Amino acid sequence: MPIIAIFFPIAVAIAITALVHLMNNLFKLITLWRDIHWQVGLQFGVPALLSAIPGAWLLTRLANFENITNYMIFNIEASITPIKIIIGSLLIIFAAAEFLSIAKKNTFTHQYLVVGGMLSGFFGGLSGHQGAFRSAFLLRTTLDAKQFIATNALIASLVDVTRLIIYGINVNLLLQEASIALIISVTLAAFAGVLVGKIGITKITIAVIQKIVTLMLLILGILILVGIL
Repeated sequence: MPIIAIFFPIAVAIAITALVHLMNNLFKLITLWRDIHWQVGLQFGVPALLSAIPGAWLLTRLANFENITNYMIFNIEASITPIKIIIGSLLIIFAAAEFLSIAKKNTFTHQYLVVGGMLSGFFGGLSGHQGAFRSAFLLRTTLDAKQFIATNALIASLVDVTRLIIYGINVNLLLQEASIALIISVTLAAFAGVLVGKIGITKITIAVIQKIVTLMLLILGILILVGIL
């Protein structure tokens, strides 16, 4: 979304991102639906959707706070805000917790799925980065690599449908201002990524995914904390 926002107004960028994200996850479900772990998906997904509402409400409150400071870095205008400090710090904490969990090889039992869904949904609604928080929790279940991706896509699709309903006005704006050819090309590129990933998933283990996600959580948290994203 930050990249798309360079070329389009923020409302249009959010709508494009939500639409492509939904289409991408639905395509994942079509190609990997046999690997969905329905118990994990529903036990985690439903509480996540419900708890995202107060998280999003809190985001609207925090977003009204003024910037703490603005500065330039590598010709990029960065701004540090209270919400970015909170979200960046949370993602770094999640990354650290994930690293320690990998080292200890701990897993969550199914009784923690509801709590995990509520926490990830709340922080997802608060930050807008649902995938990062969701992955941090799902990685601690007993899902294998295929189940992780398929179940993650199921939960993400539920969230994306809700987002598109909330962003309904922005979707209308999208159809007016954004190129349909651009949307189609970006969506097809996302589909291509799914197909490549489906081939590669047979060569990768859940431990490798854990390490990749942990690194991405850390990088994303730092970029948000310093105001670049």
